[in-house]
Amino acid sequence: MTVGLSTYAFFWQWQTTADSPLDLIDMIDRTADWDVTRFQICDYPHIESYDDARLAELRRHAERRGVALELGTRGLRPEHLRRYLRLADRLDVRLVRSMFNTVDHKPTKAEAIELLGTVLPDFESAGVTLALETYEQVPVQTIVDTVAAVGSPNLGICLDPANSVAALEHPTHTIGITAPYVRNIHVKDFAFTRKDGWVGFTLAGCPLGEGLLDYDHMVEVVRPDERGIDQIIEHWLPWQGDSETTIRIENEWNLHNLQYLRSKA
Repeated sequence: MTVGLSTYAFFWQWQTTADSPLDLIDMIDRTADWDVTRFQICDYPHIESYDDARLAELRRHAERRGVALELGTRGLRPEHLRRYLRLADRLDVRLVRSMFNTVDHKPTKAEAIELLGTVLPDFESAGVTLALETYEQVPVQTIVDTVAAVGSPNLGICLDPANSVAALEHPTHTIGITAPYVRNIHVKDFAFTRKDGWVGFTLAGCPLGEGLLDYDHMVEVVRPDERGIDQIIEHWLPWQGDSETTIRIENEWNLHNLQYLRSKA
């Protein structure tokens, strides 16, 4: 089993709310200190401002610590994806996760197929996989249809069953229809809790094994070990009222989730 951590596993620790926000070097060190060999730099906008020298130092540091890097961004515009492909080259990254939509661009399925068909030859030449994440803004079937239509061996799906729950898509359904195309998994557990006064619900994260994610079923269907698919730990940890408490719980969840996944190996 290849387990990784993500910038989302340290989400509250690199925000400006932290007394001493972590940078990527800090997060790589924490990842290595916990004997984890993958780190996904996902939705971390600062990386786009790194010059070649800083990217080279980041790559060297990750190599020294025995941590392989992955990247994550949003959007399907070819110029943006090529920008991340260049970052992938500088960082020796073999997988880039993306999503259909950005704030100012929400492509139709036909447009997505056209855009991806334009840029995927570049990913193929570079030996980099592009994985589109399942999430509530785009029906899972649309993502599956798009990946199938493009038909590139370097295009797949980043499976996150929790995300699509907000669009009333059941996790079992999401797992089932995406399984043949999965190239990366975001692992996080989740649960509904009643809001104050029992008026409505909150959908939020929880430690692995304590919520609604049927992890064993997901692994049985997707077969990540057999297929060489990384499992990247993320969280949906709500703000706990102060930075110290939130960060402490975030790290408790990290250690719990690592132990949980290792117990399944």
